[in-house]
Amino acid sequence: MVSKNQIKLISGLHQKKQRFANQLFFAEGVKVIQELLQSNFELEHLYTTLNDFQTVHASKRTLINEQELKKISALSTPNSCLAVFKIPAEKEIIDSGLILALDDIRDPGNLGTILRLCDWFGIKQIICSKETVDIYNPKVVQATMGSITRVNVNYVDLKLFLAQTKLPIFGTFMDGENIYQSKLPQDGIIIMGNEANGISDEIEKIVTSRLTIPRFGELQKTESLNVATATAIILSEFKRNS
Repeated sequence: MVSKNQIKLISGLHQKKQRFANQLFFAEGVKVIQELLQSNFELEHLYTTLNDFQTVHASKRTLINEQELKKISALSTPNSCLAVFKIPAEKEIIDSGLILALDDIRDPGNLGTILRLCDWFGIKQIICSKETVDIYNPKVVQATMGSITRVNVNYVDLKLFLAQTKLPIFGTFMDGENIYQSKLPQDGIIIMGNEANGISDEIEKIVTSRLTIPRFGELQKTESLNVATATAIILSEFKRNS
């Protein structure tokens, strides 16, 4: 069974402040947990309603019932398992190749999907502004479906980082150059902006190339694309050109 102290700890991990105070986060679902177990992430403890995960040492595996799982889960319909992992130290940023930069992305589902897209398209590095949603938010972890183990994510002063890089900086705007007609390099930084406001004014000033995904709709009334959808198109075009 799960103790009151364990319930208190895991419930606290729903909040960013407590995740970083304890240097722990949690993941739910067999697929995500298996991906994390097979990576360099260090398991703190696994809670499961099934007699599975036999490769996990008994000292780190607790069999619980569905009612106990509901007390610690972040899901409205809990899965069969939840695992607590240690937050690893951030890896060094490799300022080369194709990098995705996120300027104030707030929606956990968008960030999780963007991580999966980077994993799909072979983007190894994501640079996030400090205002961007926490990568260890339970909803982000869930949405990555395991891609969190294969993409390096760093939180930085985005303006300072971009001011110091020698890579070309691409921004996505409504009035940019048609991406389908642009010559795109193999190396560079692609900035995706906030869901409601786009790229911030201070970051826009540092952009060296402005790109847009043209609208083909007859009425041309759609205001914008979802940021994760736009990211998929942008990354696809960069990879196709390379």
